[in-house]
This record gives sequence, C-alpha cells and structure tokens, in this order.
Amino acid sequence: MKFLRDKLDAVEPLFHKGGKLEKLYPLYEAGDTFLFTPGSVTKAGAHVRDFLDQKRMMITVAMALGPAAAFGIWNIGNQALGAHAAGAGLRDDWQTELFLAMGQATDPTDILACVLYGLCYFVPIFLVVHIVGGFWEVLFATVRKHEVNEGFLVTGALFPLICPATIPLWQVALGITFGVVVGKELFGGVGRNVLNPALTGRAFLFFAYPGQISGDKVWIPAEDAWSGATPLGDAALAGMDAVQVTWMDAFLGFVPGSIGEVSALACFAGMGLLLMTKVGSWRIVAGGFVGTALAAIVLNAIGSDTNPMFEIPFWWHYVLGGWAFGLAFMATDPVSAAYTKEGKLAYGFLIGVLVVLVRVVNPAYPEGMMLAILFMNLFSPLLDHYVVQANIKRRMARYAA
Repeated sequence: MKFLRDKLDAVEPLFHKGGKLEKLYPLYEAGDTFLFTPGSVTKAGAHVRDFLDQKRMMITVAMALGPAAAFGIWNIGNQALGAHAAGAGLRDDWQTELFLAMGQATDPTDILACVLYGLCYFVPIFLVVHIVGGFWEVLFATVRKHEVNEGFLVTGALFPLICPATIPLWQVALGITFGVVVGKELFGGVGRNVLNPALTGRAFLFFAYPGQISGDKVWIPAEDAWSGATPLGDAALAGMDAVQVTWMDAFLGFVPGSIGEVSALACFAGMGLLLMTKVGSWRIVAGGFVGTALAAIVLNAIGSDTNPMFEIPFWWHYVLGGWAFGLAFMATDPVSAAYTKEGKLAYGFLIGVLVVLVRVVNPAYPEGMMLAILFMNLFSPLLDHYVVQANIKRRMARYAA
C-alpha cells in the first residue's frame, strides 16, 4: 500500500491548480479517497463528531445490498437452467453463448453454474451503470470544480438490482443517465436531490419503454419459462389462487423478477444491517410495515367482485414485487426521506398505504412500490414542515403558560 501511496503522491501536483491535468482533479481525488482515508481533519473549534461519515454510510449501504445482489445473481441462473432442464431451452443471446463457452454444466443444482450464468447478465448491466453514471458524475464535478461525491457508489449499486436481467444495455445507459442528471445533478448533486436517483432512472425506463421494463417475458431469463406473469402479475389477473408459488418461495426468492428484488429474506437481512448501524431509520421501516398491513386489511374487508387484487393479504404484499427491496434500500434513503422523527413515521406509513393502493386500485400496474416512494419523496419536506410547525406551536403554548 505504501508503494501505491507514494505513486499517488508523486502525480498529485499534476492535478492541482496550475498542473497539466488540473481539470481532472475530481477524478484523481475520487480515486485517492476511495483507496485511502482522507487526510483532512478538523483543526480547532467545537465540532459535532460522528463515527459515521458520508463515505462509511455509502459503504455500509453497499454492503447491505450484498445478500440481495448475491441471491439475485444466483437466481437468474437457477431460473434459466431450471427451465432448460424442464425442456424450455435457453435464451438465444450473447450472454447465454458466453456462459456456454465457459464449459459449465447446465444443471440448475450446480451453484457455480447458476452464479456464472447470472453474472453473464448482471456484470454487463453493472459495468454500463458505472461507466455511464461515472462519466456524468465526473463531468459535473469537473464543471462545478468540486470533488466527486461518494453518493454515486450507492446509486451505482442500487440501479442494476432494480433492472430486469434481460434489459437492453442501451436502456440501462439511458436510465442511469436520466437518474443521475435529472434526478440528482440538476438539483445540485448529492444532498440536494428531491428524488431518489436510482428510482428516478427506473421510473424513466418504465414510462419510456414499458415493453422492456415490465410485462411477462422481460423478467425471465429463459425464453419459454414462466410464460405467464410474475407472481404479482398472476395475482392481479386472477387472484391468489392463480399464484404459482408458495409464500415461502416468494419470501426466500425462488421466483422471477428484477435482479435484486426477488428475495425478501435477503432484503430484510440488508435492512437489518442498515438499522443496526443507524444508516436506515427504524421509524420509516416500522411505518411501512404498519401502513401496508392496515391498507391491505381495509381493502380485504371491502372486497371486490371484479378486482382480485383486493383479496391479497398484507403478508403477501410484504414478499411480492419490490416491496421489501424498496422499503429496505429506497425508502430509507436519508437524502430524499423525511428528517424529523414524526415525519419519518408518517413518511413510511404513507408509503405503505400508497403501495397497496397503487397495486390494488390500479391492477394494470401491479407493482406500486416505485411510485409510492417517489410520490412521498416529493411530500417529505411538507411532512417535516408540519412537524416543525407543530413543535413550535407547542413550545409557544408551554412558554406562554
């Protein structure tokens, strides 16, 4: 490490003001602080100090995503090879050709084969997200003459996991461009964005290219496997009796879906790490669970003769679609969420209510978590405003007394 430190120190003057590579200083600084702890510290005066700086926070979120990412990669291969073993065949695409060129057995019980097949789909998406998104991050940092922020570490880790495995790579590039540029940089960068950048990019793709980002076969690596809808889509079409998997299968993740969203268990494991490290707010999570349960119970009681989504119990909402992933990693985003304690409870509760309303009342779009979180991103400042105003009124009344 000393050798690397010496080399970085040797070229550092080239990137400072007056150096030949002055305009590329944000790129040098990003690499330097990624590899080594920043050397700048407070010198004097009173400061509030916390062990959790921005870099540690971003790294913690990336670590929390590990279980969902690992299971999602394996699940891609398992779904595809399982369909192949059942006689459906493999997809005719370059990712499959790359996997077959590795000489691995096409056995769905072979963990290594499933992981390698999944990586053939995941790695290209991951690389495109970081190359294209990193380009925009460095460009804006260079133009604004500030450091490259670690915030993209989380956006770059989240976005590939909320994409279908078979999404065209050019759409990945467009989605991350929209998320970074429109969802974050136009607002001023990390800490100033109103909307979650990863979800903003996902929403752009959903409305711009619904045929590729939603539907039946887009979620499924094998051409003829799961030729119907995903479990949530089955429920929307014909109710719970049409769902082809058990609750435990959906909880564990043995279902088709977006790469990182399939396993509720893996998402809850990551959620646990965020809550233990206090990166994520337990108030938002608790509000989400309660809001979803109450909304589902009310709609179950109302019922409907024409809409089978009314019959879905709340415990199924917890494991279907992107509910667990969204609540664990998107709703708890500290930048776009509410800041006050009471505001966080209300924020999480309303997300839970809205996701059920979107899923049930509009069965043509049976997901709902993405729209619920983005909608509440817009209203989180308003929630905080009313909480602060209520506190001010209480204090004024107390002091007047």
